[in-house]
Amino acid sequence: MYKTGRMINDHEDLKTVVESLKALGAKIVLTQGSYDLVHIGHARYLEAAKKAGDVLIVGVDCDEKIQQRKGPDRPVVPEDERLEMVLHLRPVDFVILKRNDDPKWHLIKTIQPDVLIATEDAYTKEEIEELRSHCKEVVVLERMATTSTSAKIRHLQITTAEKLEKTLTPKIVQLLQETLSKVREG
Repeated sequence: MYKTGRMINDHEDLKTVVESLKALGAKIVLTQGSYDLVHIGHARYLEAAKKAGDVLIVGVDCDEKIQQRKGPDRPVVPEDERLEMVLHLRPVDFVILKRNDDPKWHLIKTIQPDVLIATEDAYTKEEIEELRSHCKEVVVLERMATTSTSAKIRHLQITTAEKLEKTLTPKIVQLLQETLSKVREG
């Protein structure tokens, strides 16, 4: 795994860092997500999130959490690589892995950010009101790419299936015809 002082592996360690930063007057911003197949929408989103404060912390979902939400073929990129990729994005100050067995909103409750950044489909209106008791402000951003990672993966799957159909179907039909001819001659 990629090692850096910006990768924090323990929520309590992150809480200590955040408390120190807050004591220095820093405005803490938190956002969370899968970040599977990092694309321009992720970069734009994190850039917008960083503008909401001084320090941007990104919680990255573990592989198991993503599999439960998006299916057994996801994530495409393993968590160690996703964590490292997110660290390479300029606006990101710290990253932490969100484990599957973490209680609901554990990271949010632990660090109590000044600003929580979310996408429009992340929380219900009721949840946003409840979240305000754990952070000073909740900012909902629109998605910043024309397609999501899931849509890009679906497109690749459909394109591959269409190519296979065009190349394999004639070969399968020919093979079946040859096999039937041999059986009839038989």
